[in-house]
Amino acid sequence: MIKKLKDYDFTLMITPILLAGFGIVMIYSASMVVAVVEGYESTHYLVKQVQWFALSFIGFAFCSLFNYKYYQKLMKLVMLIVIGLLVGVLLFGNEVNNAKSWFNFGFGSLQPAEFAKLGLIMYLASIYSKKQSYINDFNRGVLPPLVLTGIVLGLIVMQPDIGSAAIIFLIACSVIFSSGIRFKHLSILIFIGLVVVAIAIPSMVTDERIARFTGAYQPFETPDSDGYHLIQSYLAIGVGGLTGEGLGHSVQKLGYLQEAHTDFIMAVIAEELGFVGVIIVIGMLAMLVLRGIFIARKCEDSFGALLAIGISSMVGIQAFINLGAISGLLPITGVPLPFVSYGGSSLLVMMISMGILNNIAKSVKKRERQPVAVNAKDMPEKMASNNRGGKSWLV
Repeated sequence: MIKKLKDYDFTLMITPILLAGFGIVMIYSASMVVAVVEGYESTHYLVKQVQWFALSFIGFAFCSLFNYKYYQKLMKLVMLIVIGLLVGVLLFGNEVNNAKSWFNFGFGSLQPAEFAKLGLIMYLASIYSKKQSYINDFNRGVLPPLVLTGIVLGLIVMQPDIGSAAIIFLIACSVIFSSGIRFKHLSILIFIGLVVVAIAIPSMVTDERIARFTGAYQPFETPDSDGYHLIQSYLAIGVGGLTGEGLGHSVQKLGYLQEAHTDFIMAVIAEELGFVGVIIVIGMLAMLVLRGIFIARKCEDSFGALLAIGISSMVGIQAFINLGAISGLLPITGVPLPFVSYGGSSLLVMMISMGILNNIAKSVKKRERQPVAVNAKDMPEKMASNNRGGKSWLV
């Protein structure tokens, strides 16, 4: 058992579990008052997140053991499920805040867009790894996978869920860029993307979305409406200082900072644990991203490398957008902080992704430990005899 465990990447095993465990603690701290106000027990959101964590841990363990190469054989089924869920949520989803983004099953909710992120990463990694021999051919090697990518993005925009669509678009860009396409073709894709965005902007601009930009970049001009959330986030971050007010002692979570246990949980962390707590969380998230990129560089299998890049990008991009929203760098889009924010779908997808990444790391470690055939004639005599009491291992 110990020998088998050595094949796994302990950074990718321990860090996600620590982040999710820390998130459970902070969710309880941030949500206990809100839960009571809503008519639930103070532990309502805590219990739900623990249940999702248990399910997520099972998914994490299974995907750590399951050979990632088999996902290529399952791609048609994976994408069929993803498209089916995205179409289904438009037809039968629960409408919240003028958006149909969730399935409500009574015992919990499911957000298909979260699963679309991982599904599209797997699809793009699979297709572009198979096209490496003719990746320089734009029509055959680059363009075909973008059709399905556009369909997925279109279905998510129709919900509408612009935050998830933006994340998926950026993740797709990172995988496509890493696939080895020519700079000329990359320039064409960027131009096409800009044209599509320019065409779509007039139909996407609404008073609510304009208000989000106003609230992000001019919050003090509308402190009682559009800028209210960001101002409360600033207050939480400013009060926390270096070491914070102490765990459980946040004031902003007492009805001032809405969505304190979801989108704005980092503001509560800043208030209760200070700059130190924030840096620890960001450092752990950065560790996962950098470790994933390192594994991608070491992986000789193009599918595994692109899959690792996509998963790392998903964690990094989502964390950046969430942190940008609470700090006023970006408009508020309702994107949760990976592993830490309340939300079962997000946690489940993130833990499964870490399991897949861990399996890729295991494959890389096993390959590196395999003995390499060396011709003894090419080795200096004293190097070949520096073992077994002077007798070469190569004999």
